[in-house]
Amino acid sequence: MSDALANFFTGRPTSQIAQDLLGHELVYQTSGGTMSGWIVEAEAYLGEQDTAAHAFNGRHTAANAALYDVPGTIYIYTLRGYYMFDVATQAEGTPQGILIRGIEPHEGLNLMQQNRDKPVPEVTNGPGKLMAALGIQSKGLNRTMLGAQNLTITPTATRIPREIAATSRIGVSAGSWQDRPLRFTVAGNPFVSGSRKRDWDREGHGWK
Repeated sequence: MSDALANFFTGRPTSQIAQDLLGHELVYQTSGGTMSGWIVEAEAYLGEQDTAAHAFNGRHTAANAALYDVPGTIYIYTLRGYYMFDVATQAEGTPQGILIRGIEPHEGLNLMQQNRDKPVPEVTNGPGKLMAALGIQSKGLNRTMLGAQNLTITPTATRIPREIAATSRIGVSAGSWQDRPLRFTVAGNPFVSGSRKRDWDREGHGWK
C-alpha cells in the first residue's frame, strides 16, 4: 500500500475517515478491464463499544480478524448471502472499520452491468450490489491490503461533495448505538442506497 493511502487511514477518528472517503475512487482491475466508482456512502463501525459492530464486546474470530489488522486492510464478509467490502481504519488490535455502501460508476459501467444486469443507479446503490457489480463474489481479497493486488481506493478525493449528510446506519442490530449518525453520504447523489428520487440532484449528483 502506498504511503499516501496508509496515511489516509490513520491518525484520526474512524467517523472522520468515513466522511473523508466520500469522493475517493474505488478501483478494481480485472482481466476484462478496469471498473471504478466514486464513493458516495460510507458507514463507520467503532469496535468493542459499538453495539452494531462485528467486534462488539471484543469479539475476535477468524471471520472478523481483518478488523484487528493494520489500517487499510480489506475486510470482506457475507450478510444475507451478499458480499460486503469493509476497510480496517485504526492501529493493529483496534477493530474499527468502514463499510463502503455505495459508489457512483466512473470506469467500466458496461462491465459492471454484465456482472449485475440492472439499470443505473440500481447497479451499485448498495453494499451488496456494488460488490456484485464488480464481480467480487468471494473472500479471496480478505485480509489483504488495499492496493496490494487488484482492489484499491485512491488516496485523495477526485470529486468533492457539495454537502455531506450524516444519518443513522441501515439494517444494524438493535442496541444503544443503533441510531448513531455514523452513515455518511453525498447528499442528493442517486447512488446512495435507499435514497428517494425526489431528493436526487439529477444534474450534479451532489458534487461541487
